[in-house]
Amino acid sequence: MISSMRRYLSPHMVKQGALNFCRFLLLGVYLFFVLAPVYWMVITAFKTDTEIVNVNNITYFPQHFTLDNFISLFSQLKFGGFLKNSIILSTGTAIVVLIYAILGGYALARYKFRGKSTIILFFLISQMIPGILVIIPLYLIFAKLHLINTLFVLLIIYIMGNTPFCVITMRSFFERIPVSLEEAARVDGCSRMEALVRVIIPVLFPGIVAVFIFAFTGAWNDLLAGVIFTSSQAKWTVPVGMKSLIGKYNVRWGELMAGGTLALLPTVIMFAFVQRYVVDGLTAGSVKG
Repeated sequence: MISSMRRYLSPHMVKQGALNFCRFLLLGVYLFFVLAPVYWMVITAFKTDTEIVNVNNITYFPQHFTLDNFISLFSQLKFGGFLKNSIILSTGTAIVVLIYAILGGYALARYKFRGKSTIILFFLISQMIPGILVIIPLYLIFAKLHLINTLFVLLIIYIMGNTPFCVITMRSFFERIPVSLEEAARVDGCSRMEALVRVIIPVLFPGIVAVFIFAFTGAWNDLLAGVIFTSSQAKWTVPVGMKSLIGKYNVRWGELMAGGTLALLPTVIMFAFVQRYVVDGLTAGSVKG
């Protein structure tokens, strides 16, 4: 039977099949290494402390399913407040950055003015500078403004950190949209702003979603600014609250894994609903002209 099948399979088909097999094998291995830590975090969140620390009997599924880690997380650590702060800051950052990205990206894509190349270069260079280098100057500035230990200072820092990349990204989306589409709207009586809102932005929806997700996750996952600029527990975000579970002599693994599981949910849910738009925005970001 195998010999008869080989008669109908050309060398090209055999080679293509082997390449596909190797490709799927590599993707499978990569997927395993990506999902294995997530799986271990989730199952650890539902284990008892005794089962977690028992290195002599490692279990790959909870033997005694428990919600004590989640209960302790909210009752003792006040994790609900951390979630609230992170949601407010991440959503606010994403909205403000998206507005800046649309307006700034449109200006850089459609207008010609002196210093345009310098602005683009500045935005690109700013992404190469480690954030830790500007922490001390920013701390001194915000301390003089009496903004330390406030959510507002974190909002400013998140907006500052995410705006340059999002503006450059949105600029590339605008440049791929035919100018004729906008000109047709102008001929029909729309102003430049009306053409942007009514014609261009609907076409750019995948790119807008991609930029929103990037800004949201950038603020959601930040730890450095939260640790440096906030001191009271009421102003902590999720990453800062989870860091407090790592002590000098011990680590509260159960609560830490439960917090990580809950911190993962918003981004997972968001990507589940807008995955198609994110992929379209990152790969195309334009219409065919």
